[in-house]
Amino acid sequence: MGKLVLNNVVKYVENNIGDFHKKRIESLRKVKLSVILKRKNPYLYKAKNILTAHDIVKSILDAHLSSQEETIFGEFLEGLAIFVCGKVYNGKKSSAEGIDLEFIKNNTLYIVSIKSGPNWGNSGQINKMLQNFRTAKRRLKTNSKIREIVAINGCCYGKVNKYEKEEYLQLCGQRFWEFISDNSQLYLEIIEPLGHKAKEKNQEFYESYAQVINKFTNEFSFEFCLNNKIDWNKLVKFNSSK
Repeated sequence: MGKLVLNNVVKYVENNIGDFHKKRIESLRKVKLSVILKRKNPYLYKAKNILTAHDIVKSILDAHLSSQEETIFGEFLEGLAIFVCGKVYNGKKSSAEGIDLEFIKNNTLYIVSIKSGPNWGNSGQINKMLQNFRTAKRRLKTNSKIREIVAINGCCYGKVNKYEKEEYLQLCGQRFWEFISDNSQLYLEIIEPLGHKAKEKNQEFYESYAQVINKFTNEFSFEFCLNNKIDWNKLVKFNSSK
């Protein structure tokens, strides 16, 4: 077992957090109005009495970006968790399907599926994770040197009242970061370096964001407004007609 040096974690974050900001901007620049309009519920916007092209565009774009950012940042946190565990327990990215991390601790092999927070999936997605755990266990049990294999659903933030599930442990927030690092305060210590150059990077993002909002507002006004009012029939037909 190794000892985690916090300065190494800080350097990892500072060297890699830029990728998160870069991917945010790339995602923003690639998005198309026609695509996100088809994914959102036009009846909801009518029920909320949204009256301007700008408001409806901003609402659907913000919802899209929020989902994208959660995914992108989840990938960053997964990489951070693997890095940390690698320093302490020689943890590594698993080759097994659906398993993000595997490492040996106290002669037990842990296989970990890393998620952002505890409420990450529906019953179908959870069943898929269980299937991946079972498949990985069958494959890994061929190694006779390993006494026990334990499956972990590791969540980078949040907490749960009951972490012992029927076939796996769900470790969230402090409990998860401590488990992979042997450092009970790591969940607090990583928050500060995450802000590395955040102001600078966010300024670049918001400049691109403003351009996309203006562009989409013009497109929406041209396609879905009549006499300076939203043409709800045309919008619903675009979204839902056969």
